[in-house]
Amino acid sequence: MVKQATLDFLRELRQNNSKEWFDKNRKRYDAVKADYLALAGSILDVMKKVDPMLDMTTAKECIFRINRDIRFSADKSPYKTNLGIALHAGGKKFNLAAYYVHIEPDATSFAGGGIWMPEAPLLSKIRKEIHYFYPELRKVLDEPSFKKTFGDLDVEEGHKLSRPPKGYVEEDPAIEYLKLKSFTASTVIPEDILTTGQFLPFVVNSLTVIKPLIGFINRGLQSDEDGGI
Repeated sequence: MVKQATLDFLRELRQNNSKEWFDKNRKRYDAVKADYLALAGSILDVMKKVDPMLDMTTAKECIFRINRDIRFSADKSPYKTNLGIALHAGGKKFNLAAYYVHIEPDATSFAGGGIWMPEAPLLSKIRKEIHYFYPELRKVLDEPSFKKTFGDLDVEEGHKLSRPPKGYVEEDPAIEYLKLKSFTASTVIPEDILTTGQFLPFVVNSLTVIKPLIGFINRGLQSDEDGGI
């Protein structure tokens, strides 16, 4: 579960997002960072039993720096006000789909995973996998536990083409998925369980349900140009 002090810090940081405030509260942040790492470790320890591909992943590889990259952003707030936990097979340096947990007080916290806005070569591989093995994807998405937990893949505004991508036709049975630019699924984590013993079981159950989708995407990403592994 998430410590209440961690949520309080993130809430106050949102209201005082400046280096001056952060420096004054550095000791509080050190405690938040320790809680963050421990939380990632507790999720990872259970998920390693679910997905052996995570065996070599460490908790440190699953967390992110609190500093925002503001070089190309209109929002110059220097710090993130949420905690993200990404469980990648092999670590973040590999361009693979990942399990993901997002924690943010007074906003939408969620669990799920997939791959967000992959670069063109990776996007092409995923689309090929969907095109050639759509019945397998359909089976994953139609699984009752997946439908109950996630409904379907996420469709974010601006992350879906209006026309078929090059090389595909509108009549393709998988066309609505081939138009996607991101391939993720997510479910809301009720805010009232963040600091309770229900948090970890809820998250682990959600990530376990999405495992077949992660595997489907990663099979495509790890294939060669001719479709072999």
